[in-house]
Amino acid sequence: MYYEATWRRIGQLKFIITESIKEPTAMTSNFYAFLTRLRWIKRWGLKRNAYEENVMEHSWEVATIAHALALIKNRKFNGNVDANAIATAALYHDVTEVITGDLPTPIKYHSAAINTAYKTIEKQTSYELIKILPAELQQDYQPFILEEQQPEINRQIIKAADKISAYLKCQAELKAGNLEFETAAERLNADITETTMPEVKYFMEVFAPSCGLSLDKLMQATDSDSQV
Repeated sequence: MYYEATWRRIGQLKFIITESIKEPTAMTSNFYAFLTRLRWIKRWGLKRNAYEENVMEHSWEVATIAHALALIKNRKFNGNVDANAIATAALYHDVTEVITGDLPTPIKYHSAAINTAYKTIEKQTSYELIKILPAELQQDYQPFILEEQQPEINRQIIKAADKISAYLKCQAELKAGNLEFETAAERLNADITETTMPEVKYFMEVFAPSCGLSLDKLMQATDSDSQV
C-alpha cells in the first residue's frame, strides 16, 4: 500500500516541478522563498520520533560536519580540498526536498526502479531550482546545487557527513529510549566503521563521543579541560 502511494507521489512530482516553479521575472525570484520552506520538511517521516528533525537543521549539521572533515583531511591526512566549497555544497545537499519531500531510505532503496525514478526527479528539481535564480547568479550556484559539477572527493565527504549526522540522530533517539531507530543506527554504524576515509574515523574518535552528553556534563568536561 505504501509503495503504491510512493509511486503516485513520484508521478505527481513532475507536475509539481513544472507547475509550481516558475522562472523569475526581471525583478523577482522565488528561490529564497523556497529555501525558507526547508524548515517545514520533516525527516524520518515513517518513524516515530522522540524529537523531530527538519531538513533545514539537518543541512546545517551536515555542512558543519563536512567542513570539519575537509579541514581534518587537509591538516591530518595530506589532503588538498576546498573546505569552504564543501561546506557550502553541503548546505544545499538536500535542497530538492523542498519540492520532493524526504523519501525515507528504506523506501528510496527498496527497488532499483524506485531509486532510479527518484534520482531522476531529484536531478530535474535541481535544474528547475537553478532556473528560478536571476540569470546573473545561476552560474555561481550551479557548483553547489548540481551534484555532478562537484569534484568526486567533495561528494564523498558530504555523503560521509550526511551519514554521521544521521548516526548522531539515531543515537539521540536511542538514548531517549526510542528503539524505532535501532536498525538504522546499526546500519549507519557499520557504514561508518567500514569506511576507508581516515578523516571520518578521526571525527568519530575526537568529536562524536561527547555529542550525547548533557549540558551539565559538557560544562563540567570543559571546566576540567581548562584546568589542565
